[in-house]
Amino acid sequence: MRQLPKLLLASLLLTGGAGIAQTADPVVAGIMKEATENSQLEKLAHELLDGIGPRLVGSPKMKQANDWAIAKYTGWGITARNEKWGEWRGWERGVSHIDMVAPWVKSLEGTQLAWSPSTKGKAVTAEVIILPELKDSTAFQQWLPNAKGKFVMISMNQPTGRPDYNWEEFGLKSSVEKMKKQREEQTRAWALRISRTGYTGKTLPGALEKAGAAGIVTCNWSRGFGVDKIFGANTKKIPTVDIALEDYGLLYRLTESGDKPKISILADSKEHGVVPVFNTIAEIKGIEKPDEYVMLSAHFDSWDGATGATDNGTGTLTMMEAMRILKKIYPNPKRTILVGHWGSEEQGLNGSRAFVEDHPEIIANLQALFNQDNGTGRVVNLSGQGFKNAGEYLTRWLSKVPDTIKNRIETHFPGAPGGGGSDFASFVAVGAPGFSLSSLNWSYGTYTWHTNRDTYDKIVFDDLRNNAMLAAIMVYAACEDPEKTSREKSVLPNNPRTGEQGKWPEPVKATRKGGVD
Repeated sequence: MRQLPKLLLASLLLTGGAGIAQTADPVVAGIMKEATENSQLEKLAHELLDGIGPRLVGSPKMKQANDWAIAKYTGWGITARNEKWGEWRGWERGVSHIDMVAPWVKSLEGTQLAWSPSTKGKAVTAEVIILPELKDSTAFQQWLPNAKGKFVMISMNQPTGRPDYNWEEFGLKSSVEKMKKQREEQTRAWALRISRTGYTGKTLPGALEKAGAAGIVTCNWSRGFGVDKIFGANTKKIPTVDIALEDYGLLYRLTESGDKPKISILADSKEHGVVPVFNTIAEIKGIEKPDEYVMLSAHFDSWDGATGATDNGTGTLTMMEAMRILKKIYPNPKRTILVGHWGSEEQGLNGSRAFVEDHPEIIANLQALFNQDNGTGRVVNLSGQGFKNAGEYLTRWLSKVPDTIKNRIETHFPGAPGGGGSDFASFVAVGAPGFSLSSLNWSYGTYTWHTNRDTYDKIVFDDLRNNAMLAAIMVYAACEDPEKTSREKSVLPNNPRTGEQGKWPEPVKATRKGGVD
C-alpha cells in the first residue's frame, strides 16, 4: 500500500469531517476528502446532460458523448479510448412539434419516438381515430381501410392522471379501490383489443402503416404526473409520436364523443445510414499486477425522450468521478483499474457483451467489476451474485468504507446471479465477478426511468458523492487485496414453483449490428 505523507494525513484527519476522521487509512481519507471538497459531479453533469444531451445508440450525440469522455479522462491524465463494438442504424432527432388544430387549437406535449421516420420537412395534418374494438382479426382486416389518411391512437386512455401515491394520500378507500379496479379492467380490455387484431403492440404499427395511416399516436404513461415512457418506433415511413397522458386523454375523449379532432405533426429527424458504435474505456495501469483488473462500469447510452440523467447519467458520473479521484489519490494501483462506459445497454447489454467477447484476457483476470445503473439514489444493496465466496472478499473490502456509507448498505451473500437488466450481468454470465451497486429508488421506475422527465434537476448530488466515494474505495481495496477473488459458484436453490434446480445465466452473444432496416 502506498502511503500519503504524514503531514497530509494529519491535515485530512483534522479537516475532513467525521467520515474521514474515522479511518486511519490515508488513501481512504484522501478519497473522502477529494470527493467532499473538490467534487466535479455538478460540472460533469451539466456538460454531459445539458451540453450534449440524450445519448441514443447510433446517434451523433452518442458519439459526441464518447469523445467528450475521452477529453475529460485525458485532461485528468488517464489513458482512454473509444473501442468499436459494432454498427447501428444512425438516426438523429430533430424538431418535434405536435398541435391540435381542430376542434380548437392547442400545442400538445409529445415527441417523435426514436428511429421514427421524419415528415420530410412538412407538417402532416389529419384526423385522429381510435383503434376500434373488434371481434377478431378478420374484422380488423375489414376495418383496416378506415385507417388510411388518419392518425391512429393505439394506447388505452387512462382513467386517472394522478399517481397512485396521490390517491392513497387523499382518496377515500372506496374511491381508491374503484379507480384501481377500473384501471385493471381497462388494461385487460385494451390488451384484448390489441390481440384481437392478430398483431402485437410491436407489429400493429406496421400493419397500420401498410394500410395507409398518416401516423401512429401512443401514450406510454409511467403512472407519474405528466410523465411518459419513451421508447423506439416500429414504423418505416410514417411518424410515430408519444403524447403525454393529459393531451392524449383530451384527444381520446374528443374522438369518442364524435368531435373528430385533427392534429398536425412536424418531425424533422434525420437518417445517417449504418454507423460504427463504441464503448469508451479508460485505464489506470497497475504497477505490481498490471495484468489483473478491477473495473468500474456504467452504460453511457440512454433513451432520448429526455437527457438520460438517472438512466444512466448518474452511473456514468459516479464512475467518472471515482476514476478522477483514484488517479489523484491512488495513482499507482497494484492492479490495473479500468472503467467501461457501455453503448447500447438499452437494446440488450450489447456494448458490455461485446467487450466480454472481445477481451477474454481481461475477463480471465478480472478481480471484480462494480456497476451502477438504477438512478440517483445512494447505494443501499450489494449482492454476491451467486459467487460462493463473494461474502468474504466483498466484506473485507467494505471494511475499508467509513460507517457513514457502509452502514446504509444491505448485503446478500452469496446471493443469486439475477438482475440481468444491466451490464454487470454480461460478466456474471461468463463466470466473472461482476456486482451491482444498487441504489435507493427516488421514484426511479415511475418518474425518471425511460421518461421525458429524466433530466439534470432530478439528480441528488449528495447521494452521487456517496456513491463515488464507495466505488473508489471498493476499487482501491480490491486492487490492494493480496488474494485473487474466487469464482466458485454457489449451488442455486430449486425453483419453488417447478422444483427444478436453479441455473446460472447462459452467455448471450452481443448484437453487433442492430436497428438497421
